[in-house]
Amino acid sequence: MLDHIFLTVSDIARSVAFYTAALAPLGIGHQLDYDGKDGPPGHPDLKGFGAGGRVFLWLQEGSADRRAAHVGFVGADTSQVDAAYAAAMAAGATDNGAPGARLHYDPRYYAANVLDPDGYSLEFVYKSWQHPPRP
Repeated sequence: MLDHIFLTVSDIARSVAFYTAALAPLGIGHQLDYDGKDGPPGHPDLKGFGAGGRVFLWLQEGSADRRAAHVGFVGADTSQVDAAYAAAMAAGATDNGAPGARLHYDPRYYAANVLDPDGYSLEFVYKSWQHPPRP
């Protein structure tokens, strides 16, 4: 299991606003700012996003390379995937695959894909087999 990931973004304020809006439907929020001067020499300033007491996505400002990452975010159901996609699009994302089944993976694989303001590939995904049945 991953603990965290850093994404380098070209405009930190723009990206914080984008991720705050896009991830809200998934219950993920801007949780913490880390001042790089508090770390070892050369440590970057970071903006942390997370949920459930964990911070797992960190944004740092710098030279973005859209080819460097594809990040998938778990939705609790298909409606959360749809809501995250809509929120991301409203916040300025570029469509990279409207919500729907991804039959090339599995008929139960439901996802939506966008590109963030720096062109990073983001996926909001619900895989029914990875969620316990609801009572």
